[in-house]
Amino acid sequence: MEPMTIGEILEAVHGSLLGEFGDLKRTVGRVETDSRTIHAGSLFVPLVGERFDGHAYINAALEGGAAGCFTQRERESYLPGKFYIKVDSTHKALRDLAKYYKAKFPIPVIAITGSVGKTTTKDMAAAVLGEKYNVLKTEGNLNNDIGVPMTLLRLKPEHELAVLELGMNHAGEIDYLSAIVEPDVILMTNIGDSHIEYFGSREKILEAKSEIFHHAKPGALAIINGDDPLLNTLPGKLPFPFVRVGAAEGLDYRAEDLSSDGKSRLTCRVTTPKGQFRVEIPALGEHMIYPTLMAAALGEHFGLMPEEIASGVLHFAPTKMRMNILNRGDDITILNDTYNANPQSMRAAVEVLSNANGADKVAVLGDMFELGPLAPALHAGIGEYLGKAGIGCLVAVGELAKHIYTAAKEAGVPQCFYCETKEQAKPVLEGLVGPHATILVKASRGMELEELVEYLLTITKEA
Repeated sequence: MEPMTIGEILEAVHGSLLGEFGDLKRTVGRVETDSRTIHAGSLFVPLVGERFDGHAYINAALEGGAAGCFTQRERESYLPGKFYIKVDSTHKALRDLAKYYKAKFPIPVIAITGSVGKTTTKDMAAAVLGEKYNVLKTEGNLNNDIGVPMTLLRLKPEHELAVLELGMNHAGEIDYLSAIVEPDVILMTNIGDSHIEYFGSREKILEAKSEIFHHAKPGALAIINGDDPLLNTLPGKLPFPFVRVGAAEGLDYRAEDLSSDGKSRLTCRVTTPKGQFRVEIPALGEHMIYPTLMAAALGEHFGLMPEEIASGVLHFAPTKMRMNILNRGDDITILNDTYNANPQSMRAAVEVLSNANGADKVAVLGDMFELGPLAPALHAGIGEYLGKAGIGCLVAVGELAKHIYTAAKEAGVPQCFYCETKEQAKPVLEGLVGPHATILVKASRGMELEELVEYLLTITKEA
């Protein structure tokens, strides 16, 4: 963050100073929300939630080195030499500060939303655009009402583009984020069943995701998955130019001649309105054509040559726990896709496992959350898909995963194991993992199945 004066911050958040501190020219070079990791000279933002109130940690943050803080209420006492800015809402003040700060940097903003693949698309887009530009991107999965403002506050004069991921689980959240980022380019990956518990239908999810257009710049470019039937209803309804990507005939950007080595990479021919070129994608799964094609469309939009786009794709590296390929000794491969899960991403991961090399293919699958009344049927659907994909072994972990287990047995998966807990799964895995095995581990974030990945690393040798 570039230094901002207290006077600027007051203007940005419509706040008022409390206490005796009055040097409005004093500057702040960092904004933080965690009092435990505070840095000297920063502005502490005490966030308020249903089960916590950051105001309880204001003194700790200031004594730890913060120069000042936001506060929603007056204090009983004020530490000398520290500034206190009173605001109606610290949450809203963080948003307002980020929007004010963003206005200092008139660079194009690419905003990404969708049910599945946002983070992968963000990483691929940043990798491609990074071949020509200095790109600010969302780190990890900081895509919510706190993460997006904090990302914008990392902008520096050297940045030429920003690639931001916008997430949600309730209506109105994308509208809130879109108002902060005011996108110049919009990427929409797909519409699936993520968070359907809160919406009831995919059509309602589309409506909520489409809030990203509410605050888009006039004439903003929209790049969408042209193979998604719901997204295909948007062109013509909204006053924006649309580019469609995918595998179907007639789309603007297409992937053809797709092939995989079954271990770590895909290759395909990308067809664009300007021509054709081959790319090598350092990842597995046919679904990887969508982030690749979206990045190609972005690249051409921002003036990259085919060789620059291909180089950027080759430099793609997934965020941690997003289908990370871990090669071990005895030709054992662990597919760590434990960051999150929903029915669409679960099927895509199973497809990767199905097409991977390896004599034995083991799916270690856990619960998928926020699916509401549809959860049993959607978990059972994954079990059925395991049978169709020819997976030889399932280890199902968690209460909802029992539906995967039951359906997989009925679908003819040769070996099926059900474990209520991760601890129960460990001895099962120890008996299954042998030379030439490929093991997929995937579940919703709350299951924390990365613990099983760590266990697999301990019972296998380094490559």
